Amino acid sequence: MIPREILKKIRQIELRTTRLVTETLGGQYHSVFKGQGMNFEEVREYQPGDDVRSIDWNVTARMNHPFVKKYVEERELTLMLLVDLSGSGIFGSGAQTKRELAAEIASVLAFSAIRNNDKVGLILFTEEVEKYIPPKKGRRHVLRVIREILLFQPAKRGTRFSEALDVLNRLARRHAIVVVISDFLFEQRSSSGESDRQRPGGQLPSPALGPNSLPALRQTNRRHDVIAIHVVDRFEMELPPLGRMMLTDAETGELLEINTRDARKRGAFAEQRAGHQKEMLRALRSADIDTIEVRTDQPYAAALGYFFETRERRRRHG
Repeated sequence: MIPREILKKIRQIELRTTRLVTETLGGQYHSVFKGQGMNFEEVREYQPGDDVRSIDWNVTARMNHPFVKKYVEERELTLMLLVDLSGSGIFGSGAQTKRELAAEIASVLAFSAIRNNDKVGLILFTEEVEKYIPPKKGRRHVLRVIREILLFQPAKRGTRFSEALDVLNRLARRHAIVVVISDFLFEQRSSSGESDRQRPGGQLPSPALGPNSLPALRQTNRRHDVIAIHVVDRFEMELPPLGRMMLTDAETGELLEINTRDARKRGAFAEQRAGHQKEMLRALRSADIDTIEVRTDQPYAAALGYFFETRERRRRHG
């Protein structure tokens, strides 16, 4: 039985995202994500303005009148959503947690896909693949995808991209649009395998990629079109001045005490986070993977719209 509050949340997400898809993003999705070729449909009589290169000379010779070949785009694509359900996703300093925002972003993309008659599939992952939903079409299927992102209770709390990408590459035989939705928080480990946060002076998890993540993303991007959506909460990038706080890592359970009234510590924290962010973005760019940043405290429509516009310009000119 699905709790009433979850049903209400799913309905709200559907209403918000459907309107956005109908008014703006659905058309942008169609223009950016093209099919992989053209299929022959029929021949018809030549009309002034038709490209002479499309003339079917065999039919023209038989009919003693010019005919052209008509093609239609091989439109059907598969959108695979890979959603990180690690423990850090439950955090949110505002009205929305990162996991709720991930569900809403997934909803926008999924409704855009089915509006264009594409299929949508889902992989929920932590340190391992926790759930796989095969690609299908239709509104009911998309609502199931949203429900699973919001409701599913994962067995693990950590993050390992390589596991999810390995499963995807085994299952997705044809070219697909692969959207990885994650906060990209990764626990740094020393050469001995000990977590930095388990030692004195340990730090909070930082935006980064694990040692096997980038090669796995790079390999997947050779076969598919990989897009990374980075879900961020403002208090993960800059600490609020609230005094001494005991923070718990949602993925490991480790505790860290920090005095957030110390301006120097807050400044050092923000600088460190900004550096890790730049490092992560640089790594993804090196793998030719587009990245979209969405924040729990800001509207996401502008970030998605900018991504589609940039991609469309790049497609037209290159």
